[in-house]
Amino acid sequence: MPDGFHEVETRLCKISIADTVSLELKGKGSKIDLTCNIPGIPLDDSNLAIKALRAFEASTGKSHSWSIHLEKRIPSGAGLGGGSSNAASILRGANELAGFPLTMDQLLEIAGGIGADVPCFVLDSSAADGTGRGEKVTPVDFTWKLPLVLIKPTFPIPTPWAYKRWRDSQELPGVLYAPQLCPWGEMVNSLERPVFEKHRLLPALKMWALDHPGGQAALMSGSGSTLFVITKTSKQAAALVEEARVWCGDTAWVQSTETLG
Repeated sequence: MPDGFHEVETRLCKISIADTVSLELKGKGSKIDLTCNIPGIPLDDSNLAIKALRAFEASTGKSHSWSIHLEKRIPSGAGLGGGSSNAASILRGANELAGFPLTMDQLLEIAGGIGADVPCFVLDSSAADGTGRGEKVTPVDFTWKLPLVLIKPTFPIPTPWAYKRWRDSQELPGVLYAPQLCPWGEMVNSLERPVFEKHRLLPALKMWALDHPGGQAALMSGSGSTLFVITKTSKQAAALVEEARVWCGDTAWVQSTETLG
């Protein structure tokens, strides 16, 4: 694309694990207080929650003092949209507290300027298709309530790094990159190629999950580093969680969840 970004086609599905975002309108002024339950999360203007609030105020032309608290359950650098969903919640919350000065289309436009997957979380739908940088979203009637397991190793994957390495990356032998044809649609992620090439734990984990009796499909989420495994039943998901913790070690973040069909 002329702006230096890659053109993408992606489907984003919401899941039952979520952060809790608390937003309070304090009154006149321009101060934003941000707190978080997780140490190490940036509390300055680099946080997408504050960026969203600044963008909202720039659009409305009015400044206020705000208080934000993030109760994080989604790890950062996981490719799960934790920061993006926080930003979307701030946009919608600020708009409500300010008396709905902006339309949904205006919120979506602001969201796209904050991050490519922020508009998806602004929508009420449980799933959306994204084009452009991912910021042009169309709601999708996704009725599947799929049990799945999320497995995130300790290392994060910077999204710009993954896109930059995509062109010259190579497939690893013995690893499934081809689309997985499932009843709910085709599952494939082009960013697996550059990420798997460097982080060899992830392709090994994907193939282990696909060989698991309960594993219907397995794919890296976004640019990683989370891998998600869709199982046939919630019971199989619970069993896979325990086995994945043994397979990956105690430092990995492993959780069972489901799509919001």
